[in-house]
Amino acid sequence: MTILSPLLAITPLCFCNCGSVESSKSIHYVCKTKKSRPTRRFGRMDVGKDSRLLFARSRVAAQPTEQMMFTSSNPLVDQLKEVSTYRFRTEIGGHVKISVGKINGKYAVYVEVSSLELGASNNISLMLIWGIYTSDSSCFMPLDSSSRARTIETPLLQNAFARFANELEFEAKQTPFYLSFFLKPTSSGVEIRNHNKSNFCVPIGFDPGSPAPLGLSFSTDGSMNFAFFSRNAAGCVLCLYDDSTSGKPALELDLDPYVNRSGDIWHASLEGAWTFLSYGYRCKGAALQNDADKFDAGRVLLDPYSKIIINSVTDNVSGLLPKYLGRLCKEPVFDWSDDVRPNLAMEKLVVYRVNVMRFTKDNSSQISSDAAGTFAGLIEKLSHFKNLGVNAVLLESIFPFDEQKGPYFPYHFFSPSNVYGPSNCSVAAISSIKEMVKKLHANGIEVLLEVVFTHTAEAGALQGIDDSSYYCTSITTGLDSQNALNCNHPIVQRVILDSLQHWVTEFHIDGFCFINASSLLRSFGGEYLSRPPVVEAIAFDPLFSKTKIIADCWDPKELEAKETAFPHWKKWAEMNTKFCYDIRSFLRGEGLLSDLATRLCGSGDIFSSGRGPAFSFNFITRNFGLPLVDLVSFSGDELASELSWNCGEEGPTNKTTILERRLKQIRNYLFVLFVSLGVPVLNMGDECGQSSGGSTSYGSRKPFDWNALSTGFGIQTTGFISFLSSLRMRRSDLLQKRNFLKEENIDWHGSDQNPPRWEDPSCKFLAMTLKVDKPVSGLSSESSNVEGDMFIAFNAAGRSESVTLPEVPKGMAWHRLVDTALPFPGFFSNDSEPVIRQPYEMKSHSCILLEANIHDD
Repeated sequence: MTILSPLLAITPLCFCNCGSVESSKSIHYVCKTKKSRPTRRFGRMDVGKDSRLLFARSRVAAQPTEQMMFTSSNPLVDQLKEVSTYRFRTEIGGHVKISVGKINGKYAVYVEVSSLELGASNNISLMLIWGIYTSDSSCFMPLDSSSRARTIETPLLQNAFARFANELEFEAKQTPFYLSFFLKPTSSGVEIRNHNKSNFCVPIGFDPGSPAPLGLSFSTDGSMNFAFFSRNAAGCVLCLYDDSTSGKPALELDLDPYVNRSGDIWHASLEGAWTFLSYGYRCKGAALQNDADKFDAGRVLLDPYSKIIINSVTDNVSGLLPKYLGRLCKEPVFDWSDDVRPNLAMEKLVVYRVNVMRFTKDNSSQISSDAAGTFAGLIEKLSHFKNLGVNAVLLESIFPFDEQKGPYFPYHFFSPSNVYGPSNCSVAAISSIKEMVKKLHANGIEVLLEVVFTHTAEAGALQGIDDSSYYCTSITTGLDSQNALNCNHPIVQRVILDSLQHWVTEFHIDGFCFINASSLLRSFGGEYLSRPPVVEAIAFDPLFSKTKIIADCWDPKELEAKETAFPHWKKWAEMNTKFCYDIRSFLRGEGLLSDLATRLCGSGDIFSSGRGPAFSFNFITRNFGLPLVDLVSFSGDELASELSWNCGEEGPTNKTTILERRLKQIRNYLFVLFVSLGVPVLNMGDECGQSSGGSTSYGSRKPFDWNALSTGFGIQTTGFISFLSSLRMRRSDLLQKRNFLKEENIDWHGSDQNPPRWEDPSCKFLAMTLKVDKPVSGLSSESSNVEGDMFIAFNAAGRSESVTLPEVPKGMAWHRLVDTALPFPGFFSNDSEPVIRQPYEMKSHSCILLEANIHDD
């Protein structure tokens, strides 16, 4: 063996304008040439999982190289460790096999060419013309600090089996990079490349990696695998940073489309010994001409599957520097050993919608500044949820979001926003939400998340990765193609499912509420699908068998709910917007009795086909639109769509009659919400009279004022909610039903016990008797000791009604539990006196609830 060239110290500075990153490292390599020698047969080569077969885009068939018998003229291959083997076809026939492995702390590359038709001459020799690159495959690094040469010619000598071979060695500390070469016969000077007429290319110091799973993953040996989807990009560059505040990556790897691409997935694997802190990607040029795809080769993009993301450069004048990067570390280990999911039946839920930051951000929360507005702060107010009697919290979207437009415009789907963790730390936020979930579970409270998968932030999200796949770019959709996601595209569907599975498995989330769910039904062209793939896939995913899945068709972009017949497969529940509108209409003196009755009984017009009232999530107010106190205080022309009523005077007032009427209306809304079949959903701040001053915008909502809970309004309203929650639990036989009421379990009345005037728009009174099932004959009186019927009446008129009560069995009497017209504290009670006088005088704009109980004369 003779040394072809001495050990060379080379500075890899690219002097052409190709966008490479400067480096102070020197690359050392040794080229070795061997004389022809007798060949020996090697045993089975254990190339294991790192052996790779390359398929070009023309899908030319090739033979697999794994676990094959090789005949070689070089014993080096037998000595290599962690061998990766690559096999190419040349453009003129024949094969090139390249083995890459470690030996004595260096990387050795063995190149062998076989079956190459070069003519009949015995003196034919073949040259290997090679160079190396990292950040740009079109621009080799200089290989000689003095001559600045970018390629080197190394002879390949023919052995007894008519194969040409040679080996190269590189210092391990100088990797990773790509070795790129073509072949050149000395006789003809023709350049020979692979069958796709491009250079042969193999990675040195890193591996091709695996296309699954997407994102960053870690193997048992500590190596890191990167997998990134981009179907239409011609090239993909992996950018690695050792300083997240730097605008320039420490290393860029221009992934080879043949070695590091499988289908539409770009992938690579690096040893875990590297000290890089964060990563991103650059996508280059469209592989096919498509106006929808706009690739900016200079922009560094966030990996959609990053589990931990960090803020990067803040001073980003050019717009090309990355604002967010994926962090190169595993998710923090968390002890879930004592966690028990409540797994509550849906009909048993009482839900409280909460904004994590606004809930404890105000100084009135009296919690430490590092916990205020975070998941930790929410845990400190656990007693508030228990006082209200709620057993599920619905968190407003906690995905990382566009700070200008708010949490309903996310740019990432696999981690909570850093703002909800201590000191805006991503790792701390992950640990903090897990602590919160575990604590809530320990207290019997489920955690539901609002999720937004139909659109993203207008920048910094998935834009620039593969717009024609991720986004609705068709001009016929009528959507804002800049940020409307193509939800039923296979890759977007995969992102959605993977995200949901991640939140269920890693964070133990109990359910999801899908904001703008009607857009999940749309195809790429904008038409509605009868069986949208993503909705069906979620319904049948076994991992979600015990997970609450809720569709909310409210659109945060257009600030309205889009009514649609949502396909459900007996799995999807829905936020019931019709309930909200019909109850508001009735209590302000409009609407038909039949609409009220339908909502009270669980909205059979929506949920009767294979579901039931438990699939109806009922609400009066939400975090957009008017809060509860404003719903009875403002009703100007600009608020017509809110169906509000100011009770006689617009805005704040000191008039006692107006204030009393507003207070009754607030009680009425809460009362109807809790006595209706379905799941009641409370909105944060309504219990303490939080006002937005008549504004319907999301930004006008203020942080929760904890001092307001100690006011007269706060005390009586929270007490009333707690009472209603307990009542639903105690009378679950009538108020918490998974199935609709049977006809024999309900009677409808007018004020005089005659049938209601269903279709009379002037009639504003409706009463119903909920009747318990009769005991089975033969049971003793003690075993059949069940609570009695319930009489519930609603008067939305501006006048009183004399109500004739239905008869009760002998020995029983009606006991008043609720009369919203009475002063506090008497308007609700479990210990009220029996109602003896008939008829019952029911005040205007009020509701009553009576319960039949045993009465001792």
